[in-house]
Amino acid sequence: MEKNIQTETETQGRSLVPSHPLQRIAHNIRLTGWITLWVQLALALVSGLSLLFAATGREFADRSNPGLGIGIFWAISGILVLLFGVFWDFRYTRIGRRLANPNPTLHPSKADTTRAIRLGIMVGLVGLLITILGAGVSVSVLVAKAVSQPPGVAITDPNKIIRALDVFIVVANINGIAAHFVGVVASMWLLERVQQH
Repeated sequence: MEKNIQTETETQGRSLVPSHPLQRIAHNIRLTGWITLWVQLALALVSGLSLLFAATGREFADRSNPGLGIGIFWAISGILVLLFGVFWDFRYTRIGRRLANPNPTLHPSKADTTRAIRLGIMVGLVGLLITILGAGVSVSVLVAKAVSQPPGVAITDPNKIIRALDVFIVVANINGIAAHFVGVVASMWLLERVQQH
């Protein structure tokens, strides 16, 4: 009997996920916050670099396309919302740490935790909307350029050529969409976990 208790204690000690429900939720919130933070930060970096390439390429262009300028505006706006989302992911890690604290007076309430997660969902949805608008405008410009090119004939108007900077704007917006999607999915998963408790 004593050996069974010792084996059970060792098994619980080796477990990476705590067994107490509140400790599991705290662990899930912290882990999800860190994973989402790094994934969104990496995608924000890719979007930022793509926009940097697009912006420097626009400086060398003879005439800039106003449609692409709008795409850049939406992409920059999406990145700013994404950076707030990254900050909010870090906040999730702090909420998880407070929930894991052995002192129950330091625990955030369920209502506060739910409110923070819902705000994270709203930030992600706003970011999705902004970057979808940017991607839509950028893709529309690319389609217009592609349709206006006569097949098999040399293009004499340089504004009708699809340039790499046009594609970089689309890449920035698509990465923004992916980053915001990751944030929304992670926040919705956390909300479900918290509400089950």
